[in-house]
Amino acid sequence: MALFTVADQQPRRNRRGRLIGWIILVVAILGIVAVGIAPAPYLVEEPGPAYNTLGAVEYKSVPRPLISISGKQTYPTGGSLDMLTVTVSGDPQQPPSWAEIAGAWLDPSKAVVPIDELYAPQETVQQSNAQSAAEMADSQQDATAAALHEQGIAFETKISVLGVQKNLPADGKLEKDDVIDTVDGQSFIDSESLHNAVVANGTSKPLTIVVTRKGVKQTVQLTPAKSPADGSPAVGVYLGVSYTFPFKVNIQLQNVGGPSAGMMFALGIIDKLTPGKLNGGQKVAGTGTINASGTVGAIGGIRQKLYGARAAGAKYFLAPKSNCNEVVGHIPAGITVFSTSTLKQSVSELTAIASGKGLSSLPVCTK
Repeated sequence: MALFTVADQQPRRNRRGRLIGWIILVVAILGIVAVGIAPAPYLVEEPGPAYNTLGAVEYKSVPRPLISISGKQTYPTGGSLDMLTVTVSGDPQQPPSWAEIAGAWLDPSKAVVPIDELYAPQETVQQSNAQSAAEMADSQQDATAAALHEQGIAFETKISVLGVQKNLPADGKLEKDDVIDTVDGQSFIDSESLHNAVVANGTSKPLTIVVTRKGVKQTVQLTPAKSPADGSPAVGVYLGVSYTFPFKVNIQLQNVGGPSAGMMFALGIIDKLTPGKLNGGQKVAGTGTINASGTVGAIGGIRQKLYGARAAGAKYFLAPKSNCNEVVGHIPAGITVFSTSTLKQSVSELTAIASGKGLSSLPVCTK
């Protein structure tokens, strides 16, 4: 009887072992699926649409020029000067799944970024969109100022005090709505230039500041102190800038935010204001912030914008020099990238592209 008992138990053990194996496999599969569909603390950046600043866009369901100028002679353009965008998949309330994150990691045109790099703590999507829209509006004004400044066209800049920081030199001496006319006898085209002048002055000598307060000129002397934020020389004011231009420049673009299109807006304005085709009719794309004095600044999502430029058919790409460390080794095939740090330099690069001469001497991104 013992022999029969042993022979009878072995199949049951095999069946039990197979059942346990299947259970483990099913649990593992369910675990993988659960992890795959679970939300991740990341968002995915990918190439968004390209917009030709020389062309037309749908605005309130009607095709209109992206840049229109009235009150000043304009000239025909050709080719494209594309501004690039980045699309973000997910938000703090509805982040992508781990499966989507894994797919993005394998795609060189996409980037996986922590949520807190794109959203401040407790910031809502609506608040982020509003901030991006404000940055876009400011960049359009700065781009117009930069284009006119580069062309030698005069306009009025008004730098106003929006607020005064407590316990810093301006406290009790400057007031909200003061208009800053000069600092040490110098006027400024934008707030960044004024800030740079304060930093260059240092904290050991006073500045003579002339302001207009309620229509009356006043002179104030302030010695900058170290900023609590970063230790740089500061007088402790929040500044706002507005411009009065001699003619109207209108930029119409819906549902796109941020400051990174500034340089391409400025180049589009210059192309329309000057005879001939600034780009020689070529398809050129680019990105970069701009200030009124023409300084080109770094932007986010440069790699995604490179892929967006290729998808739009661009042959050349103008990238901020300050983004070069992100560009090297990540240029899609078929695109030539030139680096730039000023609007004037960008115009010179377009002139070379238009003529086809001197391209080999233009600056490129290197490590």
